Amino acid sequence: MITQGIGTILEARHLVLLATGENKADAVARAVEGPVASVVPASALQLHPHATVVVDEAAASKLKLADYFRATYAAKPAWQGL
Repeated sequence: MITQGIGTILEARHLVLLATGENKADAVARAVEGPVASVVPASALQLHPHATVVVDEAAASKLKLADYFRATYAAKPAWQGL
């Protein structure tokens, strides 16, 4: 078994969270919009300076700020890449 600690994950240059399906919607919402908390380890991604969240519509269905996230992504400058 290989395990990875949150501290080690946060040392990465770029993090990508990929989630699909309605069964991931609660976890995505808690990780992205909820408070940073030890009961939601993925919420630590909020502390990373270069994290990308890629979700389908079903996984994004519980995000209260989904429209804001879409608009922000659409308006980002070309030099930012992804």
